[in-house]
Amino acid sequence: MASMRTALACLLALATPAAAQEWPHYGNDPGGSKHSSLTQINRSNVTRLQVAWTYHTQEFAGEENYPISTAFEATPLVVDGVMYCSTPRSRVVALEAETGRELWVFDPKLSRGRPGSQLVHRGAEYWSDGKSKRIFLGTADGRLFSIDAATGKPAADFGDNGSVNLRPGMADKYPNANWGLSSPVAVWRDLVIVGARSPDGEPQGPSGDVRAFEARTGKLRWRFHVVPQKGEFGVDTWEGEAWKDRAGVNPWSLMSVDVERGMVFIPLTSPATDFYGGDRKGRNLFGNSVVALDAATGKRIWHFQTIHHDLWDWDLPAIPNLVTIRRGDREIPAVAQATKTGFLFVLDRLTGRPLFDVVERPVPQTQVPGEQTWPTQPFPVRPPPYARQTFSFDELTDVTPESRAECQKLIEGAVTGPMFRPIGLEYTIMFPGTNGGANWGGASYDPSANLLFVNSMDVAALVKMTQRPEGSVITYRSMGRGSQSSRFWDSKLYPCQKPPWGHLTAIDLNKGEFRWRVTLGVVDELVARGLPPTGAPNLGGSMVTAGGLVFIGATNDSRFRAFDKDTGKELWVTRLPASAHATPMTFLGKKTGKQFVVIAAGGGNKYNKAYGDALVAFALQ
Repeated sequence: MASMRTALACLLALATPAAAQEWPHYGNDPGGSKHSSLTQINRSNVTRLQVAWTYHTQEFAGEENYPISTAFEATPLVVDGVMYCSTPRSRVVALEAETGRELWVFDPKLSRGRPGSQLVHRGAEYWSDGKSKRIFLGTADGRLFSIDAATGKPAADFGDNGSVNLRPGMADKYPNANWGLSSPVAVWRDLVIVGARSPDGEPQGPSGDVRAFEARTGKLRWRFHVVPQKGEFGVDTWEGEAWKDRAGVNPWSLMSVDVERGMVFIPLTSPATDFYGGDRKGRNLFGNSVVALDAATGKRIWHFQTIHHDLWDWDLPAIPNLVTIRRGDREIPAVAQATKTGFLFVLDRLTGRPLFDVVERPVPQTQVPGEQTWPTQPFPVRPPPYARQTFSFDELTDVTPESRAECQKLIEGAVTGPMFRPIGLEYTIMFPGTNGGANWGGASYDPSANLLFVNSMDVAALVKMTQRPEGSVITYRSMGRGSQSSRFWDSKLYPCQKPPWGHLTAIDLNKGEFRWRVTLGVVDELVARGLPPTGAPNLGGSMVTAGGLVFIGATNDSRFRAFDKDTGKELWVTRLPASAHATPMTFLGKKTGKQFVVIAAGGGNKYNKAYGDALVAFALQ
């Protein structure tokens, strides 16, 4: 009987195209869909999922070797039966995908003394020219490695014995800056396209430019200036010479690629500094913009700016999803950009033109001396916002008397207001907070139903502007109240407004409407008190499958869930060793014929006090 089951599994595997069995990119495909055509795990049997194996990276905060916080945000790749996963310290581990058995480990040997408050990495990228098979890894200290996928050894013909130092020409003036990569690079044909994570606490700093390197040699092919230089398009959106050495405006998150059209889509952050722009008056291109580049040359094709002169740290954190909009008999290639603000911008992929109306509306103006707020901001008419954008004092939390008392104290003397109210000289409650809304987890996309699934949280920031010391480069900086992160929550990390505090939303891209919307996450203590599910802060993303399921961890309640993609009904939930602030993936085993679902459960991050190091694989039992 066992042999018959094995034979049947092999036949099923052979019936599924090889590309569909694997997960070769962070979002499965270069367009970032996070969609799988596998159906073995489906609505009818998802409750039978059990842990198949667990791998421990042995990297997490609290250990002597890792005194600063860790964030295990990686999504593994699976190619040719091998799983490749990065760790918080920018290592890559190769595992036998169906068993979790370690095959090799590549360690870039990050300096223990490198600056930064968090060790974080979201994944590597696979590339092959039909002969060579490489894993490309960008590290937190600013190096790009080409690793032989079979051996884990650096490819000697790439750069300097397998690596390229990315800092020269980018961070020369700032040798001690925390500059490097925390997200996977993108690939197109024989090019590796690289962004950067860059500090934004000072106006000037390392460059956030996007560059492309030859995959075989590591030679620089092109460079795109994310802040226009003298004589370039967009430089007139910066008053005077405010563009010079400007920090920020970097793609720290993920980029998507239209392979057939040779286009790469870049989500860019806000200019530095985040909350004060008196020294950078103007619209500040290409800050807070989706930019489409010619992948072969790095030339700008189009851009769309989602915020003018950002003063709220509402940078674009998520991969631009490549989708298709259906209008009658027409199919329009499009880009769907999830944002921290809770807006979804749906743009024509070829031109950048909004496919749903976007209107420029007047917004409140600043009272901070020296600042000059942009008079209007773009508001999409559809879809509606998927995250909270305002707060009134009568919405103060009442989940427990203790939480209400803490939050009541926090708001003493604070002000609130509509969307895009600038942070003033008094404490201001800002919705969404600096983490969104949506964050780097972004959205997953089901092409058959044309649905986009985006998880969001409602956690405000509580900040004000205060003068910097005399002699500072700029005159004002932000200052928070309460938590170290300036988040509007109590000492137990319960948000200070009435729940719900987190959602999962399915958006019909053809209509620009919600198909469904559910509360995402629980707080165990509050459930024990008899409260209904409140939702929870979440960081990470979802995956959707042809089996009719949306899988998501993300929440800070140590749960992993599966929802019916058509109705939003929760079909399965399990506890993990720690919260899964990551995006799941799935693949079909070549030997067993089993479909596996895998999630990184590292806890910690910005929303947990408990850390872990587990990579957990599930399969049907």
